[in-house]
Amino acid sequence: MDTLIVILIGFVAGILGGLLGIGGSIVMIPALTEALGPRPHLYQAAAMIVNFFVVAPALIQHAKVKAIIFPIVRSMAPSAGIAVLVGVWTSELDIFRGHGQATLILMFGVFLLWVAGRQVMAIWSNPIRPENQDADQYRNGWRAALWIGAPMGFIAGLLGVGGGVICVPFQVRFLKVPLRQAIANSAATILVLSLIGAILKNAALVTSHHDIHLIDSLRLAGTLIPPAIVGSMLGSRLTHTLPIKILRVALVLILLAASARMIVISRSLSAKEAAATPSTTAQSSDVPSTE
Repeated sequence: MDTLIVILIGFVAGILGGLLGIGGSIVMIPALTEALGPRPHLYQAAAMIVNFFVVAPALIQHAKVKAIIFPIVRSMAPSAGIAVLVGVWTSELDIFRGHGQATLILMFGVFLLWVAGRQVMAIWSNPIRPENQDADQYRNGWRAALWIGAPMGFIAGLLGVGGGVICVPFQVRFLKVPLRQAIANSAATILVLSLIGAILKNAALVTSHHDIHLIDSLRLAGTLIPPAIVGSMLGSRLTHTLPIKILRVALVLILLAASARMIVISRSLSAKEAAATPSTTAQSSDVPSTE
C-alpha cells in the first residue's frame, strides 16, 4: 500500500511541478510526511533527486514553444548554485536535527503560507502581462542574481524544494516577466539547482545521519521518479493551454493545503516530544538508588 501511495504522490507532484515550474517538492515533502511519518531530511534528499527528473521533461516542452528567456536563466543559475550550498549546510546544523526536525517542518509550512499570501496579492493586484515580450528588457543580470537566484538557491537547499515557489513569483514581481515565461525560466534554473542540491544533501546522509541510509533516499526517489516524469510531461503541456488565472489559483490552493498540513504535523511532533521528555525524567527518578 505504501508503494502505491508513493507512486500517486510522484504523479501528482509531477503534474503540479510541470504545470507551475516548482519542481514538485512542495507537494512531495508534505504528502510523504503525511503518508509515511515525519522524516524531513530523508524526504528532502529524495525530493531533490526527483526535482531534476520533474523539470527535465517540462523543460523540453517549454523549449518547444520558445518560452525560456535565456539571459535571465544565465543570471540566476550561478547565484542559485552557490546559495544552495549555504542552504544545505544550514539544514544540517544541530538545531534542525533530532527534536529540531519539528522546527524544520514548521519553517516549511510557514514559508509556503507566505508564498501563498504573495500569490493571492498577485491575483488581485497584478495585471497579466503579455506573452513573448522582448527579452532585451530582461538583461538586469545583477537583479536576477541577487533578488531571485540567491534566495531561490538558499530556500531550495534549506527546505529541499526546487525553488520555483520563489523563482516564479519573484520574476513576475521584480523583473516583470509574464507568468508562463517565468515558469519556463524557473524550470531551467531548477534543472541545475536540483542536481547540485541532490548531490550535497545525499552526501550529508552518508556523513552526518546515522539513522538514515543513502539507499533509503535512492529507493524512495526511484519509486517517485517514473510517475513524476509522466505527470511532468502532462503538466508542462497544460502550462501553455490553461488560462493564467487558473494557474495562479491552482498554485495558491496547493500552497495553502500543504502549509496547513506541515504546520499541523510540526505541532503534533513537538507535542509528542514534549510529552515524552517528562516521562523519561520520571522513569529515571523511579530507579532505586544503589547507595
